[in-house]
Amino acid sequence: MTHKLVDALSSLQEEEVLAEVTALKERNVPIFDIIQLLQEGISLVGKRFEAGEYFLSELIMSSSIFNQVMKSLNKSFDQGLPQHRTFVIGTILGDVHDIGKNIVANLLRCNSFRVIDLGVNVPIQTFVKAIRDQKPDLLGISCLLTTGFDPMRFAIKAIEDAGLRKDLKILIGGGPVTQATSNYVGADGFGTNAQQAVELSQRMMKGRQDG
Repeated sequence: MTHKLVDALSSLQEEEVLAEVTALKERNVPIFDIIQLLQEGISLVGKRFEAGEYFLSELIMSSSIFNQVMKSLNKSFDQGLPQHRTFVIGTILGDVHDIGKNIVANLLRCNSFRVIDLGVNVPIQTFVKAIRDQKPDLLGISCLLTTGFDPMRFAIKAIEDAGLRKDLKILIGGGPVTQATSNYVGADGFGTNAQQAVELSQRMMKGRQDG
């Protein structure tokens, strides 16, 4: 049976979404579980878009509702949690999709990562500057369009040319991304959903500690 929150978000019922999130928080439902329900709702929106039932305006509205809820959930996170690793994330130049990126960023914060979100349509030199300034442990590049593959490749090459790759792990993510894409752009790994991205990031950091 579909959860009430999933139904509300996939139907773009903003007030119902906010009310249900509040009710779940009052019942002390773990934030991870709430985020998972939100992901399911967003996934249904995407499927309806692909089926021609929803259009760009519905996608924008679902993103707006989701971002509003995440701001509310962020206030519930324990700000005193230690932030062990720094993760820079952004959607590559030419791509303005942000829902998947936002979910990844919030899940990483839940797992004690310090997240620097560069936003969408991020120029190559912005990635380079952020790495130079923030000295992150990991970089995540989001891409929902196959036209973003070459820009990701150029971005990673620019990072290498700037001498910033040695201690940096680079992950890419998004619906069209595969192992072949990761190999092509020169990344260290890839994920097609938020949970994969978080688990891979944790494994990479554990591997560095073990090493």
